[in-house]
Amino acid sequence: MHDAAPENPGRDDAFVGEDREGSAQGEMSRRSVLRTTAGVAGAGLGLSALGGGTAAAAGPATAAGTADPAALADSADSSAPPRKGRTMAGVPFERRTTVRVGIIGLGNRGGSMIDLFLAVPGVRVVALCDPVKAKTESAAAKVVRAGQPAPAVYTNGEDDYENLCARGDLDFVYVATPWDFHFEMAKSAMLNGKHVGVECPVAMRLDELWQLVDLSERTRRHCMQLENCCYGKNEMRVLRMAHAGKFGELLHGAGAYNHDLRGLMFDPDYYEGPWRRLWHTRLRGDLYPNHGFGPVANYMDVNRGDRAVSLTSVGTPALGLAEYRAAHMPPGDPSWKETYIESDRTISLVRTAKGRVIRLEHDVSTPHPYSRINSLGGTKGVFEDYPERIYIEPDHTDDSWGDFGKYADWDHWLWKEHANPPGGHGGMDYIMVFRLMQCVRLGLVPDFDVYDAATWTAPVPLSHASLKANGSPQQIPDFTRGEWRKARAGVDSDRPEE
Repeated sequence: MHDAAPENPGRDDAFVGEDREGSAQGEMSRRSVLRTTAGVAGAGLGLSALGGGTAAAAGPATAAGTADPAALADSADSSAPPRKGRTMAGVPFERRTTVRVGIIGLGNRGGSMIDLFLAVPGVRVVALCDPVKAKTESAAAKVVRAGQPAPAVYTNGEDDYENLCARGDLDFVYVATPWDFHFEMAKSAMLNGKHVGVECPVAMRLDELWQLVDLSERTRRHCMQLENCCYGKNEMRVLRMAHAGKFGELLHGAGAYNHDLRGLMFDPDYYEGPWRRLWHTRLRGDLYPNHGFGPVANYMDVNRGDRAVSLTSVGTPALGLAEYRAAHMPPGDPSWKETYIESDRTISLVRTAKGRVIRLEHDVSTPHPYSRINSLGGTKGVFEDYPERIYIEPDHTDDSWGDFGKYADWDHWLWKEHANPPGGHGGMDYIMVFRLMQCVRLGLVPDFDVYDAATWTAPVPLSHASLKANGSPQQIPDFTRGEWRKARAGVDSDRPEE
């Protein structure tokens, strides 16, 4: 859906249940903003009660005065709310000959991803939803050109997705809409008996993350964060090398979304309204942690033998968007009514139960070459991306970076079988869709689940809370409720038998 959120005065405390009804640009904007701003990042949400307490509740301390990660993990295991269903860890999809897909949101992302769903054998696009009829009609024409029956279309306003989710002939719902809608759409899909995959981030509030976990367990439907960067060629090669012990005992990693989006966020056509820019008037923390966090979490088997237990964040002043606006936007442009509070660069440190450290960065407001950092270090060496380079013993001994290309034998089987995949982002989008649909069609356990979705997204509200508390550590909930202690497979999968 294409949110046109209202102008925001930029006050950080506007999220503590303030009624903003009078500031809207239409009924759709009022409902979506009220849904997301009633305590969006934990301000007024009661984080401690939701398993996301601040430093005061961070757990036992060591002699050095810092919280012990293992003890903190033990404490958090017991602080999670009671389970209302059964765990979804290790639960396979139901096997089916054809995967019937419904797509909600046909803008930049959804409008391109439909091509990849149509390119995967055994997948049929049954239904499409977007309030912009021209986008839905264009996507429906793609389905017909691919030789499939014309899909059902849902274009009757922002809530028509509920009718798509209620269809009886869908197996999987794909959500590619502005962030404001992700939670409600994932919820609707599961309540209607559908598995659901959501673009990043899966939700913006900690209580919503818990609701998605509980709902997945109760409905027995998978809810997944479709993190395409987990399927990047470099990421999958590093993953297999890490699991084979090439880096020794893992110690630290880093991931980021450092991407200059200033021009796109002020482009009146690219995002179909200012929804993404307006999040910079609402939150201070890491708005988009998933691309960096997901791959490193996989390297370290987070939720599969280790667990992220705490996060602390710092941030710079919010200057970049205002400077860009002053240089590029004419007087009278609606953006001049906005006050930006989002840190130009947010840096967060995540600690795990095994004492490992993960650094996350977010910066979309200043000039910077694109980088997800994507680094991993252990007792035998280190990999760093952007540009890719490696140094591991005993292969390297001269303090000079080595050629990562020489480790192509470690490529994941998906990349060996799909050496030149179609689609954007270097092919990782297609690899993700192919593997996801393969798991659904063959009745396999998905490579990641609702617990990963919640964990990878938790830095959104928790980094904001940490910044508000002057960098105080925030406890990351144990969304698995203790299941993280059990080793299990993830993205580093074996090739299945067809």
